[in-house]
Amino acid sequence: MVEQLGEVTIRLADVADAAEIARVHVASRREAYAGIVAAEYLAALDPAAREPEWADYLRAGPDEGVRTWIAWTPGHALGFASLGPSRDEDAARNEQEIYSIYLDPGMWGHGVARELMRTILAEVAPPVHVSLWVLADNERARHFYRRHGFSPDGTERLQEFGGEELLEVRYRRR
Repeated sequence: MVEQLGEVTIRLADVADAAEIARVHVASRREAYAGIVAAEYLAALDPAAREPEWADYLRAGPDEGVRTWIAWTPGHALGFASLGPSRDEDAARNEQEIYSIYLDPGMWGHGVARELMRTILAEVAPPVHVSLWVLADNERARHFYRRHGFSPDGTERLQEFGGEELLEVRYRRR
């Protein structure tokens, strides 16, 4: 699915998009996780180091049922989101999971994340459930997910970020 949003195109990402996705991923994490995740960890994030990881991920994704969309404007990415089969042990056979949704911090509040979410959700036919994991202290993201029909289902886990164990909450949309 390719969707136009002004001069922004939302399309499936490919390996050629890895550098831009890595750039957005690092910038977004640094901003969104400031005060939640250790500052040293965030400062050490390197888009150049993440680029080959993203290239591998984008190359293998379709074979594993994972799709990544990119919000693109001429010359650079504004955001991206990935969807695939749920990785949770208690997931139903066809349940989907949003693995990531990140936006260039300069684009927060401009509707790009909303359009990425709408694109993802349009790919999931009811009655398939969609889940995602969010840091418990990331109130901005939690609010965004609630606005899109997600709610916490009571499942939590500890996830390692920069040597710290941080609480994540699972959200589901039915």
